[in-house]
Amino acid sequence: MTVPLALYRGAAGAAAPLVAIHLRRRAARGKEVADRLDERLGRAQAVRPEGGLVWVHAASVGEALSSLPVIAEIEEGGARCLLTTGTVTSARLLAERVPDVLHRFAPVDTPGAVAGFLEAWRPDAALWMESELWPNLVRATAARGVPMALVNARMSAGSARNWGFAKGSAAALLGAFALRLVQTEVVRERLLRLGADPVTTIVTGDLKASRAPDPVDGVALAAMRDAVGARPVWLAASTHPGDEAAALDAHRALNVDGLLTIVAPRHPERGAEIAALAEARGLSVTRRSGGGLPGGDVYVADTLGELSLWYALAPVALIGGGWDGVGGHNPLEAAPHGCAILSGDDVPSFADTYARLEAAGAVRLLPSRSDLVGALREAMGSSGAAMAKTARRAGEPDPVPLAKTMAALRPLLAGAMR
Repeated sequence: MTVPLALYRGAAGAAAPLVAIHLRRRAARGKEVADRLDERLGRAQAVRPEGGLVWVHAASVGEALSSLPVIAEIEEGGARCLLTTGTVTSARLLAERVPDVLHRFAPVDTPGAVAGFLEAWRPDAALWMESELWPNLVRATAARGVPMALVNARMSAGSARNWGFAKGSAAALLGAFALRLVQTEVVRERLLRLGADPVTTIVTGDLKASRAPDPVDGVALAAMRDAVGARPVWLAASTHPGDEAAALDAHRALNVDGLLTIVAPRHPERGAEIAALAEARGLSVTRRSGGGLPGGDVYVADTLGELSLWYALAPVALIGGGWDGVGGHNPLEAAPHGCAILSGDDVPSFADTYARLEAAGAVRLLPSRSDLVGALREAMGSSGAAMAKTARRAGEPDPVPLAKTMAALRPLLAGAMR
């Protein structure tokens, strides 16, 4: 059940000393950056840029990447952007891919950390990407008179149901935003039932569809293609526990001469674990993190920021996270590279996108991991080429969501872009 806001604020304040201890323990496990914990606690030295500053908050990798076209538009308009995220993975990826973006870790949601962050950065406007609503941070930002928008918003049926137990709190949080720009009409209806203003809750589409395909390192791709040669190859991408076992079992069951299975886990630090799973099945393994090229049965792509390379290499891709309540991952990362796409059918986070691609014939959704072998046989056969061609066409960037989003945001951003 969702905690009422007043109780939440009191509990967060009382827990502040324990939060600092928790962060240090997370840093010891590699879940936080040890020398940047002051950012999480709202204590970091901040050099605020001169002029208008728009703060953009994104939970992790997917939300941060979705925000980049918006950030580019804002900065072309004359304001600077501060992008905050909450994960080590997102910070590393942004540093590698867009080093010019001003990035900081988001403060933890305690009153002291929130106050320190807002006082240091003094944003002129704030954009919250997708669905991560930290109550203290939302309300403290609104209390400072900072105009806020919820951008590219999504809310699953489960989250809507949970917030329904505390509709007053939900309405208060949603009401802190001057605008709620949502991905679909279904999401809009869920927010309206929780008390959002219908006039300022607007369907703008999914910004992920407006993103250009992630760049592919041509030199690395050529090296991979030379190493693979004429071998048949397929990819299990953004995998979670359970997905890898299914992929490795499928490799054995397919019994295809020379078959190469690439496994790119959602969390690269699980590379050793996945290699051990393959070896336990009698499969030979090479790991990308060790610098090796594909040579055995299985190639564990346990590095960060190279997913587009694997999509460009493999004609068939299983996108993980489609079973066990994970919610699925974005198929538009694979589609532009011409992959025949497979996924589990439990994909509420990207339901509309998958439905569109499935209707076009670019995606096949599988009710169970036991369906994977049969689906792979078909996708690696004659049907795969047609799926891949359709996926490439369906995955072309759509400028409409970005255009609608910026049209709605410009009045709110006027003070920052002056």
